[in-house]
Amino acid sequence: MNASHDGAAPAFDDRTPGGVKDRIREHVERRRDTLLGLSRRIHSHPETAFAEHRAAAWCSALLAEHGFAVTAPAYGLDTAFEATAGSGPLTVAVVCEYDALPGLGHACGHNLIAAAGIGAALGLAPLADELGLRVRVLGAPAEERGAGKALMLRSGAFDGVDAAMMVHPCPFEMSDFRSFALGTLSVTYTGRTAHPSLNPHEGRNAADALTVAQVAIGLLRQQLPPQWRVHGVTTEAGSAPNAIPERARAEYELRALAAEDLTELRARVEACFRAGALATGCEVTLERPEPDYLDFRGDAELTGLCTANARALGRAEPVERDPFACTDMGNVSHVVPSIHPVLDISGGACGPHEAAFAEAAVSPAADRAVLDGAVAMAWTAADFARARRGGSPR
Repeated sequence: MNASHDGAAPAFDDRTPGGVKDRIREHVERRRDTLLGLSRRIHSHPETAFAEHRAAAWCSALLAEHGFAVTAPAYGLDTAFEATAGSGPLTVAVVCEYDALPGLGHACGHNLIAAAGIGAALGLAPLADELGLRVRVLGAPAEERGAGKALMLRSGAFDGVDAAMMVHPCPFEMSDFRSFALGTLSVTYTGRTAHPSLNPHEGRNAADALTVAQVAIGLLRQQLPPQWRVHGVTTEAGSAPNAIPERARAEYELRALAAEDLTELRARVEACFRAGALATGCEVTLERPEPDYLDFRGDAELTGLCTANARALGRAEPVERDPFACTDMGNVSHVVPSIHPVLDISGGACGPHEAAFAEAAVSPAADRAVLDGAVAMAWTAADFARARRGGSPR
């Protein structure tokens, strides 16, 4: 991968004293303690999907202090916000995540994502008009579960956006991020309770229906493409051994390489659950508890610019990997040119959704990632503006 990735315009070198990139970096470095303090404060007060009241308030208040016009709550979500600065013809959206994992806190490092996004916005804002930019910061709740960005996208949060960006911590460095498409499925079987010894023939065993479905899914896996995934948990299957269960519930996730594949996978898995109902005489209800997460499709031009800027900051050489995760930023990337680079904070010692990764999210490597991520995004936005205007902004 290089700065001319797929024909992208090269990043311009304006890091000389007084140049645009030099001034952006100065603005970020001047707020170093504030940004790292924000990262640690969010980390110390983990809030899960749609309950990120403190994190959203801290982020939006900091932006308001620096002259951004803030709307909070925004787009129909209590813990979403929008903040804008500049009046240029090009709009760049910087996306902040800040939700935590139940029981694991910030084991995905969203505290770092929020702080880096705020840092990028603060670095860009004083130069926005000079660059011909309008900076739009979007505080997006519920990435881990709930697809907050998909909901915001439907409500118009990304309307008129020319480029969208965020960074994410990881155990390795990667510019050309790719993700799976993800669908969720809530399953409820309703049967009929009966005594298992006195009158079992009058019962309809909901737990058996779920067992039949799970066996069918296990057999189906042999015929699925290698990178399609089906996995889930049983959340209810009876409460006493001396009563035939009249209700069983399960939560499943489906992953495929692309949104189009996810449609086929869902149809095949839902057929397995209907088979369980048919075999046992139970009724089944299949629901989608949240919007599908679409596969992330990074923009080649922005990826090339960001790669060059990360190298200029001394980041490690990026690796190339097959899809390994899911994100609702994928939904954004289907309609807006987007990037989602990942920054190494653990050196491969641990990965997201592990307790050790929560510790890594406030390590010295995480601190560097906050600042590097902020500068890299802001520089990439400046490069993007230059490419659209046909010259170096001065």
